[in-house]
Amino acid sequence: MVGTLGTPPAPAALAAKVRTLGPSMTRSMQRVAEAVAGDPAGCAALTVTGLAELTGTSEATVVRTARLLGYPGYRDLRLALAGLAAQQQSGRAPAITTDIAVDDPIADVVAKLAYDEQQTLADTAAGLDTVQLGAAVTALTGARRTDVYGVGASGLVAQDLTQKLLRIGLMAHAHSDPHLAVTNAVQLRAGDVAIAITHSGSTGDVIEPLRVAFERGATTVAITGRPDGPVTQYADHVLTTSTARESELRPAAMSSRTGQLLVVDCLFVGVAQRTYETAAPALSASYEALAHRHRS
Repeated sequence: MVGTLGTPPAPAALAAKVRTLGPSMTRSMQRVAEAVAGDPAGCAALTVTGLAELTGTSEATVVRTARLLGYPGYRDLRLALAGLAAQQQSGRAPAITTDIAVDDPIADVVAKLAYDEQQTLADTAAGLDTVQLGAAVTALTGARRTDVYGVGASGLVAQDLTQKLLRIGLMAHAHSDPHLAVTNAVQLRAGDVAIAITHSGSTGDVIEPLRVAFERGATTVAITGRPDGPVTQYADHVLTTSTARESELRPAAMSSRTGQLLVVDCLFVGVAQRTYETAAPALSASYEALAHRHRS
């Protein structure tokens, strides 16, 4: 998917954009992005030349960074920085450190994980392209069949999406075995949907079946933390999740799953809304079929 410059992100989404896109930037662009996210008030007062001097980069790098973050130019980025600075000065609580130490009390672990989960959800929501999301929902709503690919923790998210779709009467399959994923992908055609879930955007076992589905004419969707990753070459629609900070006790598989599940829930609710007349009875029927298993 070739990225296009749409509506500039709201000021509150700027920090989320930096966290999501930062790992894929050049080091000089990262310095600019880190500066504006770390001191929006100070950077809002700088000219493009001033920010370039502050970060030890060039004016061209500053402008490229602004555009990568979703702004038409540096002027628009400065306006967003001024808005973000105003929001921060309105009394918002400062961020807390979420690094978990080996000797942290369990109460601190709970507080830090809860804060990190909330931040991941907020960042994913702020950075999610609702136009792309709506297009993916439209494709799922009319799909003859939906295949979802994911391995490891992303495979669990793939299973979550397919069981939700099945409960509202849609045909969906989750594939974590790469061979089965490819052999099923060759059966897809126009009118079908294939979804790849990969935080890194470069998981070969997920990219391969998506490529096959793409070449067969299916509508393809990528749920990824790297909007410029290889998986997006074969995606008609890209849904970006937050790139949370990793730590020794909180690997990427944990931090990425939270954002992925939010996107999956958004897809499911969107489809359920559009198919409500059939989805509601199907949900009710599945509940009734399992009700006796939950009675004491």
